[in-house]
Amino acid sequence: MPNNRYAAPLVALIAPLLLYGGALVSQYGFGLHPCEMCYWQRWPHQVAMVLAALALLLRRSDAAMRALTLLSAVAIAVSGAIGVFHAGVEYGLWEGLTTCSTAATGPVSLDSILAAPITRCDVPQWTLFGVSLAGFNAIFSFAAAALVLTLLRRRPTSAA
Repeated sequence: MPNNRYAAPLVALIAPLLLYGGALVSQYGFGLHPCEMCYWQRWPHQVAMVLAALALLLRRSDAAMRALTLLSAVAIAVSGAIGVFHAGVEYGLWEGLTTCSTAATGPVSLDSILAAPITRCDVPQWTLFGVSLAGFNAIFSFAAAALVLTLLRRRPTSAA
C-alpha cells in the first residue's frame, strides 16, 4: 500500500464497500435472509462509506480528511463489535433479541407476516470452519479498522 495521504480514506471506503457488498450478494445471490442483527451490522458500514467518500471529496483540507477517515474507521469497528455480539448469540454465549422484528415498514398484514422468511438471530445460516458470517464480519471489520488507523498514523507523503 503506498504511503500517501489517500491510502487511509481509500481503505476506509473500499473495506466497508466490500463487506456490505458481500452481505448483499449473500442475501440476493445465495438466498441467505438477514436477521435483525445482520441489518445492524450493515448500518455502520453504510455510515463508514459515506464518511470515507466525504473524506476523499474534502481532500484539500487535510484535517477534515483525517477526521472523517478516523470516524469511518470507528464506524467499521462498530460493525465489528456488533458482529462479535451477533456471533456470541449464535454460539450461545449470551442471549440476543427476545422479541420478534420485521424489516417491513408501515402497516403489516397477516399474509405478509406468514409469507416472510423466518430468520433467527441465534442460528447461523452459513459457516466456514465454524465461523459464521457475523464472525467473519467481526474479523474483517476489526482488521480493516486497524489498517485504516495504522495508515492514518503514518506520515503522509504527497500523492503521485
